[in-house]
Amino acid sequence: MNEIPQDDITLARMASAFAALGSEQRISVLRTLVRAGPEGLPIGELGARSGITGSTLTHHMKILAQAGLVRQTRQGRSIICAAASYPEMRSLSEFLLSECCADAVHPHEEGHHG
Repeated sequence: MNEIPQDDITLARMASAFAALGSEQRISVLRTLVRAGPEGLPIGELGARSGITGSTLTHHMKILAQAGLVRQTRQGRSIICAAASYPEMRSLSEFLLSECCADAVHPHEEGHHG
């Protein structure tokens, strides 16, 4: 059986998360939840704060949840939405910055011709 290299798994996970963020409305929803903190918000409050409501909000929450970026839990008669994983979001930004400047040409390394 062929194992998928860890780098490929990481790339696939990152691509899925970034694809889920490929909408201004989904970014707005996620930012609203990040601002609310780990306790999250009732879905009605999330809609009021983000300006996205009804089936549109439900659709965006489903995509963000499938990417592991948000979660929804039922508390009594309420649905509480929250940013699912701050470490996951941190890993998205670290993924982008992990090799920052690795291929940059530094001025002191440019061929000095004596």
